[in-house]
Amino acid sequence: MTVKQIAELLEAKILCGTEEQLNEDITTAFASDLMSDVLTLKQTPLLVTGLCNLQTIRTCEMAGLDIIIFVRKKKATEEMIELAEDNDMVLIESDFSMFKACGLMYANDIKPLF
Repeated sequence: MTVKQIAELLEAKILCGTEEQLNEDITTAFASDLMSDVLTLKQTPLLVTGLCNLQTIRTCEMAGLDIIIFVRKKKATEEMIELAEDNDMVLIESDFSMFKACGLMYANDIKPLF
């Protein structure tokens, strides 16, 4: 699935990202609210999280993740969006719970990282 298709599946709002990024094919994802877990990742392009703050963007920058889906009706601030744009990241907001978002992605062939 492409990033754009995932956003549609999750009835989500895309806050930033290039057309090229939105057409990227995604096969794996990781979900966590613990940024210490995110830092242990080898590489996965997509993170699902309910932790919505500047540290999430900075952690993903350090971990090499460039697609973040905020769940549970979390809303990114303008400062977060600007930082994500500066780092060529995609930010997406979904009102779905983390469980529902991950379940829908899994049912549509997005596999867990491990």
